[in-house]
Amino acid sequence: MRVVVLADNRTVDAGFGTEHGLSVYLETGSCKWLLDVGASDLFVRNATLMNIDLSDVDYVFISHGHADHIGGLPAFLEINQKAKIVLSSQIFDREFYSSRNSFRKISIDFDFEILKERLIVVEDRASFREDVVVLRPKIRDYQLPKANRMLFRSNVNELIKDDFDHELIFVVGKENRFVFTGCGHSGLLNILESVEAEGAGQIACVMGGFHLLDSQNDLKFETEKEVVELGQELKSRFSSTRFVTGHCTGDHAISHLKSILGDQFAQFYVGYEWVAE
Repeated sequence: MRVVVLADNRTVDAGFGTEHGLSVYLETGSCKWLLDVGASDLFVRNATLMNIDLSDVDYVFISHGHADHIGGLPAFLEINQKAKIVLSSQIFDREFYSSRNSFRKISIDFDFEILKERLIVVEDRASFREDVVVLRPKIRDYQLPKANRMLFRSNVNELIKDDFDHELIFVVGKENRFVFTGCGHSGLLNILESVEAEGAGQIACVMGGFHLLDSQNDLKFETEKEVVELGQELKSRFSSTRFVTGHCTGDHAISHLKSILGDQFAQFYVGYEWVAE
């Protein structure tokens, strides 16, 4: 399995563009996936620089309905005529909003009807070839990310707090599973327990945003103590799992998690590549 980050907030190579968005290219045997499509066509431009042919992608997985993960879909459709689009049934006919910094819409206007022959719509769970499972995390035993309180969705004629019933998790493998969290709005521990409930195989790698935003000015999110406690829980319960994060995981959270998890932890960026045997 080969994993390459095409879009993210950060990079170590000035030749690549960055944005507040996430897109990851994944090859698993004979199948090619795109995990989210960022906020724009940036992932397409970066893929070209990396000599990755997106016209050959078989599936696109959309983790949730926010524009920084689905905004690049029109750009992808211009270059790929075959890929199936895998997404939650709860994305359709909804708008999503954020009140952080300013109140604004964070979903895209898109007519999914034109894609009906290419859509794979997931209610709770779906299986694909090469041991790929897409699931909606249902376990909510642990605290959700505090920044979720600033996120809303439409509901008939009103806005309500986003409950993230439109968030899906991507899992590949049986014995050594790779998990893609998208933004991790459901909470990292809730996601991991939901994946564990799927089977007995070890979770070898967890990659994606963990939605642990850094506090700023009057906006207070997870405290240092809470991030440290999360890191200690991960270290204790998932001692052989690799955690790779970026995008919506803040610098302070990354620093604290790295100090606790050590070699189990890595930060991704545009151009980051990981190959699993």
